[in-house]
Amino acid sequence: MTGRRVIVTGVPGVGKTTVVNGALKMLEDEGVTYKSLNFGTYMFEVAKKEGVVSDRDEMRKLDREVQKRLQKEAARAMARESGNVLIDTHASVKTPRGYLPGLPEWVLRELMPDTIVLVETDEDQILMRRLSDETRTRDMEGSKGIAEHQQFNRSIGASYAMITGCTIRMVTNADHLLEQAIGDMASVLR
Repeated sequence: MTGRRVIVTGVPGVGKTTVVNGALKMLEDEGVTYKSLNFGTYMFEVAKKEGVVSDRDEMRKLDREVQKRLQKEAARAMARESGNVLIDTHASVKTPRGYLPGLPEWVLRELMPDTIVLVETDEDQILMRRLSDETRTRDMEGSKGIAEHQQFNRSIGASYAMITGCTIRMVTNADHLLEQAIGDMASVLR
């Protein structure tokens, strides 16, 4: 494998994809390119083809064994990519039965990232973003639940680093400071 492999994570509504897209545009202007992959999209395409789901937001409610199989298939496909690769995903997924690791051992061993980035911000800001996003169907939870999820992501991120030996970085995507978050992300990817 040549190039860098970076995994970017964050709870739903933190704005990780917005930050990633801005950073990739900034880097492209500098001549640095990444192939941007979305782990959930890979999983969803397989699940949709199999007729398991019709809507992406149904993915977190699938049977655990189905989710594990879809994760394995997505990881294998992504591991074949070369060059600089950025993988947009979730460190964990909040399911009706509890948190499901977004990057279990079998996924990490396939992907072997150089760096995992946790995009975070204040839980009240995330709650307001979720409430105003009409393009997604999200479970309703309060600021306390969002804070718990972000803390769980930090904890599980440390275990991911123990498995792979990668570094962990934090990028804050605070309201009205998007350009700073984009610049911080770009510096991680350079």
